Amino acid sequence: MPSVIQAIEATFKKSAVVDVRSGDTVRVHQRIREGNKERVQIFQGQVIRTSRKGSLTNRITVRRLASGVGVEKSFLLHSPLVLKVEVTKRSKVRRNYLSYMRQRTGKATRMTGIEFDKEQVNDVRDVAAEAEAEKLKEETAKAAEEEAAKKAAEEAELEAKAAEVVAHHEETEKE
Repeated sequence: MPSVIQAIEATFKKSAVVDVRSGDTVRVHQRIREGNKERVQIFQGQVIRTSRKGSLTNRITVRRLASGVGVEKSFLLHSPLVLKVEVTKRSKVRRNYLSYMRQRTGKATRMTGIEFDKEQVNDVRDVAAEAEAEKLKEETAKAAEEEAAKKAAEEAELEAKAAEVVAHHEETEKE
């Protein structure tokens, strides 16, 4: 029988998450909100740490070099802000926490790749999340349509006023 905490966590968990391991090269699609705009940012790098697999707080730490500077980001895999995780390369490693990769640069960071079925590993579909994204898209389209209709009504009103003014002007010129 699951505990109360496990039952609560189960409501927030995604139904399916990609099997990510240390040493994998991944592309993480993350939803970023700036003001009232939303966009998807892709962060590609090497997984140097995985922790708490199977838990709601399943976390990966991804490292990449950006302009010669090492950048690390941690992602909660069950977070609604993490849209998608793609494994692009799988490497042979013997530990979970690859902290030694921080001191390495250039060719020393290369790891021996192993073959794996990319399609099978990356084919994880969260139907609920896709439905939510579709719903958001429809709401945005509906709001844009309402805005366009409102704008068209205002323009029609302005054109009617302009026509009225022109007619009045022509009428006064005849007199």
